[in-house]
Amino acid sequence: MADSATMLDVQANPELKYLIVDRNFVNDPSKQAEWTAKKLVWVPHETQGFVAASIVSEKKDELEVEIAETGKRCVVNKDDVQKMNPPRFNKVEDMAELTCLNEPSVLYNLKDRYYSGLIYTYSGLFCVVVNPYKKLPIYTEKVIELYKGKKRHEVPPHIFAVTDGAYRSMLQGKGLL
Repeated sequence: MADSATMLDVQANPELKYLIVDRNFVNDPSKQAEWTAKKLVWVPHETQGFVAASIVSEKKDELEVEIAETGKRCVVNKDDVQKMNPPRFNKVEDMAELTCLNEPSVLYNLKDRYYSGLIYTYSGLFCVVVNPYKKLPIYTEKVIELYKGKKRHEVPPHIFAVTDGAYRSMLQGKGLL
């Protein structure tokens, strides 16, 4: 999928900060090096669901891990550990592109995008929306125009992309019957 930020100008359209990821920030090489060096994984957590941790040592069916946020060490069963995606997949527009498509990776991507103001995400054919509980300037005529006649990979995730695609399919006789 082409990066939609290359197709649209965020400077000319400030409302796009709620739709487009700055790939220069996400693709920081130092984050990739840290991920590789620390062998980061997801481990279950009683209050946060899953947290990032680095593998310290392995013993039969157990791993000693260090929780990234707190530095606290604990022992977990190997079966409870989930692989983590490399940092270049952070805030990915379509979660079908994740190399490790597991529950913690999907939840992390949704959370990471949400806290960056990016409420729309794709998961394969589906558009996933997390309610921001506030009004965003992404439902204007100007934004509608940005999506008209564009293919899904040419623009960032948005309900307008879904509706425009459905409308164009209907006009081409590919409607639902």
